[in-house]
Amino acid sequence: MNSERIARIADEIHAAVPGFDPAAFTTDVMADLPRLELKARIDRTARALHEHLPYTGPAALQALLASLPSSPEAAGVGNDFGLHTYSPYSRYVARYHCNDAELDQALDALVVFTRYFSAEDAVRTFLNAYPDQTLAAVRAWAGSEDYRVRRLASESTRPVLPWSERITLPPTTGLPILELLHRDETRFVAASVANHLRDISATDPELVLSTLARWKQQGQGAGQFDFISRDALRNQVKSGNAAAFDFLGFPSPAPVAVSPLTIIPERPRVGDSLTFTAKLSVTVPAPLHIMYVITPVSPDRRRREKAYFLRRLSLSPDAPAHLEKAHPLRASGTAAVRPGPYELLLQVNGVRYPPAAFHVHE
Repeated sequence: MNSERIARIADEIHAAVPGFDPAAFTTDVMADLPRLELKARIDRTARALHEHLPYTGPAALQALLASLPSSPEAAGVGNDFGLHTYSPYSRYVARYHCNDAELDQALDALVVFTRYFSAEDAVRTFLNAYPDQTLAAVRAWAGSEDYRVRRLASESTRPVLPWSERITLPPTTGLPILELLHRDETRFVAASVANHLRDISATDPELVLSTLARWKQQGQGAGQFDFISRDALRNQVKSGNAAAFDFLGFPSPAPVAVSPLTIIPERPRVGDSLTFTAKLSVTVPAPLHIMYVITPVSPDRRRREKAYFLRRLSLSPDAPAHLEKAHPLRASGTAAVRPGPYELLLQVNGVRYPPAAFHVHE
């Protein structure tokens, strides 16, 4: 959200709503926008829409809908998620039209807005305020011809949606929606189904595994099922859940021997690459899913450990595998690198093998 996008919003609304003052709107928003973070910018723009639209209630909703370009493509939307230019629109709906009198019109508006910028964050406001009515609408969205609306049905009901408000419904509320969507051929929808299942697995991994097993047994493994299974069980795989590995076709434990790890250098600096090697051998042919785990040696080590995928392979007794990986010791969006002692270990089909130590310096 920046001055260019605010000006675009103002111009598009003014073209459809002559009583809207684009200059006053832009000046008002830009007086605050530069010092705000992203979500606060979205919220501030939504508040300005409410203050500057010359209508209130359903008429204001219709005015905003009328200001949209004729299609997402005409608006320049070139991805599944949409343009941040339109992110304040669904926020505006959640803040000012979540009420008894406008409930149906507001939910219908979110269906339109999600084609321009995904509206799952706003839907959660309605789920908390009007759970029964909103869930009925969400179930209908799951049958939409538009994949973005189908994805909204799954994404908005996720138990834990990053950067969004928590919903006060049970974590399994969205499972009936997933029953309608798990065979969807569109990867954008399938990714949301997988994320939704992964959220549920945080509190009930057995339910997620039994649901996936039932879908597979019923011959409902079409579409993106393999992708959904792997992604839904990703956190269970990282934590070494044997049942998750068995379901994915990697028997746990595996008949494998792992040599001691070699790490070079043992005293790297922040920003260096750390290279580790090991050899794997099996007594009988076996499919292997190999990860490596880096853990700081500290009181909260388990909370701060990071697991990384390394390789999937099928190993036979006459062909051992040589593993080698260079891992950059640079901060990422999910992991910080601080000076201090660490351990690195291999995890094969969910079983962890003895670690090797290294020490990171400034």
